[in-house]
Amino acid sequence: MSALDLVAKKKSKSVVWKWYAFDASDEEQTTPLCKICRKSVAVKNSTTNLFQHLQKHHPSEWQQCISERTAQGKADAATPPPPPKQVTLPDSFSRGVPYDRTDRRWKNITDAVAFHIAVDMVPIYTVEKPGFQRLLHTLDPRYKLPGRKHFGEVVLPRMYNTTRAKVTNKLGDVQFFSATTDLWSSRTMQPYLSLTVHFITDEWNLENACLQTSFFPSDHTGEEIAQGLRDGLESWNMSEDRLVCMTTDSGTNMIKALRLNEWPNLQCFGHKLHNAIVNAVKDPRIDRATVICKKVVSSFSYSWKRRRELAAVQAELGLPVHQLITESPTRWGSRQLMIERVLEQERAIARVLGSEKKSRCLVPTWQDVEVLESVNKAIKPLQDFTDALSGENYVTVSIIKPTLSMFRSSLLKPEDEDTELTKQIKEKILHYMTEKYSDPDKDELLDIASLMDPRFQTTYIDPARVEHIKERAVTELLSLLPTEPDTAVRVRQEENEVAAAEPGPAPKKRRSLSSFFPKKKPASSLSEVDRIRAELATYLLISEISEDADPLQWWKKQEENFPRLSKLARKYLSIPATSAPSERLFSVGGGVVTCHRASLKPDAVDRLVFLAKNLQM
Repeated sequence: MSALDLVAKKKSKSVVWKWYAFDASDEEQTTPLCKICRKSVAVKNSTTNLFQHLQKHHPSEWQQCISERTAQGKADAATPPPPPKQVTLPDSFSRGVPYDRTDRRWKNITDAVAFHIAVDMVPIYTVEKPGFQRLLHTLDPRYKLPGRKHFGEVVLPRMYNTTRAKVTNKLGDVQFFSATTDLWSSRTMQPYLSLTVHFITDEWNLENACLQTSFFPSDHTGEEIAQGLRDGLESWNMSEDRLVCMTTDSGTNMIKALRLNEWPNLQCFGHKLHNAIVNAVKDPRIDRATVICKKVVSSFSYSWKRRRELAAVQAELGLPVHQLITESPTRWGSRQLMIERVLEQERAIARVLGSEKKSRCLVPTWQDVEVLESVNKAIKPLQDFTDALSGENYVTVSIIKPTLSMFRSSLLKPEDEDTELTKQIKEKILHYMTEKYSDPDKDELLDIASLMDPRFQTTYIDPARVEHIKERAVTELLSLLPTEPDTAVRVRQEENEVAAAEPGPAPKKRRSLSSFFPKKKPASSLSEVDRIRAELATYLLISEISEDADPLQWWKKQEENFPRLSKLARKYLSIPATSAPSERLFSVGGGVVTCHRASLKPDAVDRLVFLAKNLQM
């Protein structure tokens, strides 16, 4: 290749390009060639490889390149910067004048700061920190940041009132809603009662709104909780008749409160499954192995030296570089995650703990490992269902029936290779879950929800109860209709009115031959019951959609075809299967009431939690 076939670098600034060029066919100039040895040099976003090639293969040219680059740097440093653009006197004056508080720009920045305080759950005194003040002054020198008192007494309360009005307007258009509730104690041991509602919008989106995290200093008895929940709905002008179901934990005081209010209640699936697992693993062998697990995890949690050694052994043995997991009593499934991680790192744990005389007693024995493996095999497949049924923005209640069916048919069905302990755990979990979901009222509620999910319809309903559930759906749809006379009755009333308005009897006409044959009933004279039954029959003839599909999107497309059934679907598919929304609400509360904000008043806590959850609706 001759020098005539090479093309210089386009728009090059570095002096190193004096020794490099490109082939004429390389229009994109991606592969530079050395002009001296004609070798290609790989480059990405810098010229480092070009300098290194000269230094390694052409030392004299490299020395020349470095000298020219140094000279170029000195010349650039000697060049004076361009003179600053002169600012006119009016511009200079306007830049130094702070915004008036009535100015739109000042209001927008102030609202943005309040939004940051509410959504990111930062203390209000952030506005008085010098770093934050410098940031805002750099962004806009004309903006003068108000003090914490202005945000705490004016801006945030105004934002709360505005957001509450938006939530109220949105809930006013909702015909039916479901709810979750729970009790929580803050860092300062102040008790709060939460209330979250769930509903399906006209656009068939499943949404939720936090109504309150109210201070609840009364005794946590069923009577007091019942009154507190009624007061919560009344403060939002939400009728109890619109409440479809309230999902709670399995606390006896919560169950009693809903029974006193005569509200439909569904116990949290996550709590039930957690209690079933805890009940199933009550065994001395499991207790010993679990205690060993906890001690092992604790020995690494409080020793940075052991954690360092564990990482080294993991790399040596080719194990995943994972930290051990600590069990949390309030976190569903955390025990299984702890056991699974200990089994995964068993060899590394034995190597690290076995090297010290004081910690050798913590190394799990082979008997302990067998027990842990039996426990893990029994409960690991159930972990994913708890997570899947804890969602807020997709339908979960209709999945309970299919999940229980899967438990019976596969996940908790004894297998030949299972140990006796694994079989025992599976049997106890299945018996507990079957017993807890044997209540007729709750079973019927789940059947209706499953029927309204086009993914399942009647698949997971007891065949002996299918007709009963269909009749229940028809009866409930009739109760949802406006209180108007039946269509056939209205037709007869109109005929009687026309006959009464005629002056006299019409002359008798000779009957035609066709009048002797029975006529089909006009569609307009069908009773509402017949229409509902026909609509339900047509719906059940439709083949089930994929289990991965969104049932709400299916109803959105089919609402015109099933205008009556869609009302029932919008009513029941809003029920959450778990009380996880309330648990997440308490996580927000924990982010609001921190050790740096332990003196917040209950009203301020309620306001800040409300804004953090609803401001982005």
